[in-house]
Formats: sequence, C-alpha cells, structure tokens
Amino acid sequence: MAIKASRVRLGDLSVGFTQALAGALREQGQRPEPLFEQFGLDAASLSEPRARLSIPRFMRLGHSAIALCEEPALGLDMGRHSHPSQIGLAGICAAQAPDLREAARTLTRFEPLYAANYRGRSGFDEDPRGAWLLFYSISPYNAYNRFVVDSVLAGWQTNLGQVVDRPITPEKVEIEFPAPDYGERYEALFGCPVEFAASANRLRLSNDTLALRNPQHCPGTWRHLVELCERELEQLTRTRSLRERVIQLLGPLLHGHEPDLQEVARSLQLPSWTLRRKLAEEGTQFRTILNDTRRDLATAYIRDTELAFGEIAYLLGFASAEAFQRAFKRWLGQTPGDYRRAQRRAG
Repeated sequence: MAIKASRVRLGDLSVGFTQALAGALREQGQRPEPLFEQFGLDAASLSEPRARLSIPRFMRLGHSAIALCEEPALGLDMGRHSHPSQIGLAGICAAQAPDLREAARTLTRFEPLYAANYRGRSGFDEDPRGAWLLFYSISPYNAYNRFVVDSVLAGWQTNLGQVVDRPITPEKVEIEFPAPDYGERYEALFGCPVEFAASANRLRLSNDTLALRNPQHCPGTWRHLVELCERELEQLTRTRSLRERVIQLLGPLLHGHEPDLQEVARSLQLPSWTLRRKLAEEGTQFRTILNDTRRDLATAYIRDTELAFGEIAYLLGFASAEAFQRAFKRWLGQTPGDYRRAQRRAG
C-alpha cells in the first residue's frame, strides 16, 4: 500500500544554532565546513533568511560533531560560543531588553520565531524569590540529544550574561538525565550546584540576578523590536485552525498516557462540548485527530530517530510496545521494524 509522508514534524530550529556548533568545533581544532557540507549546509543555505533545520537533522549533526572531535561535552562548549544574534530577531530583541528579567521573558515568549518542537515550549516561571528558566523535556535521552539540553542551558547562561555585560551565576541547575561521564564539567561551567536525574531541565535565577540592568538598552529600539517580534509571532499563528491547535497540544500531553477530549479542552480553555462542536464544524473529530497525529509522529520517529519502539510507544501514549505495534500495522499495513528497514534502504 502507498504510505503518505508524515504531516506532523518533530520540530525545527534556526540554522543560526550551527554557528555555536562551528565555534565549539574550531576550539577543538576541527574545521566545521566539511561536516556541515555533508549535511547540506553550505554558505548559501546558512545565510538564507528564516532558514530552519529539522530537529532530527540537527541531532544527527551534533552527534557527528561529537564523534569527530571525540568530545562528549561539546554541547556545553556550544553554549559558551552562543550569542543572541544567532537566533535572529528574537535574540536581537532580547539583547536590547532593559534588564535580565525581560531578556529571559523575551527568549521564551518569542521562542517560536527561532525554534519549534512538538514536545513543548520553554518557559519562564516566576515566584516571589526569583524564577526558573525551563527547557521542556526531550526524554528519553541518548547520545543524539543530551547535547541539546547542554547547549540550551549553557547558552541561556551565556546569552543572558552578554545582555547585562557580565558573567551570571544561577542559584541551581537541574537536568533530567543522569550525570554523564563528563559530569564534573557542569559545576565548573555554571558555578553552582547541579542536580542530575531531576524532574526538569532548568536554571534557577535569583531576584538580584534578574534585576541586573542592560547597559546597552535603548528604550525606543527595544519597543520597536518587541513590536516586530509580536508581528512575526502573530503571522505564524494567524491562520492556525482549531485542528492544528489540538495537534500542537497533543505532543506534550501524549507522554505515557492517552489524552482525552476533556483534557485537551481544558488546555484550550473551552468546554468539552464546544470543542467537539467546533471540530465538527471543521469536518473532523477528536479521535480522528488523535489517531492521525499518533500515526504521523510514529512514522517521523521511526524514520528520523534511533529511538527503540518501546520508547516511541511511550512518547505516543500507548500502554505497551505491543499495542503500538498493532496500531502501526493497522495504520500502515506493515510492522514498525519493516517500515524502518524500508526507510533505511530508501535513504
């Protein structure tokens, strides 16, 4: 039977992120250009406005870079080589924020302008004593994605320090995966306690740190950049149908369980009967969207990642790997193993 291409993407990010990777490679005595060219990243593609790189491709690029220089902590080095300008308009806007607090808010609020992942969005959770700068979970962790967490958290520390023109030290860093072999590198970089096997990936910032002023802040330029970011963000979401909004919500909700219509309706702040009626007006229903999303994500995971089928089953909310395999065969007429082998032969 013919197999349709997945309509749900795992995510993408600005090609500007490769600049930090290039800097880290050069520090290790490696030229990044030959590796980038292997992944189709030449000078023209890297200079294209709004150019994006798929999440799976970025992970394979990072994994290859780590193998090339034999440095498993390369993600931390990437963070040190990052700069707000590398993520485009949102980064330039954050660099003009009046203080560190507004810079952190800007980086998370306008994240869709430079990165999108169906697994979730980064967040800035404030409380009376400070705030957590939170990167969403991308578990299960392996050699292909640990460097992403490393580079994001270290990049936040570096970028926010550049905004206020001084090094900053978080109160604490928490990381979801267990301490890797290079675990001692984290406290040396962040300058604070680091907890591994934690419940989230996040940096803790004190109120004193959040209040640090940006010496380069220009109020008029800041307001202009915020307006531009708001306009770009509105353009990204203007034509999104209710079905597309439901698909976007399903990603983070699927982990380990099957979300129902009531749970999605609460996330949309709608009564469940209103959600059901509005989806019917669009010619669809919740169960159809759920099944289609699971199918599309399954094909993307099998084709584009090295995850085991049991891990994919968990990420798609199936009770067991066997239940996932039965559903996949019903959707595509072949087993996940047969599909992955066929994709490897075709690629």
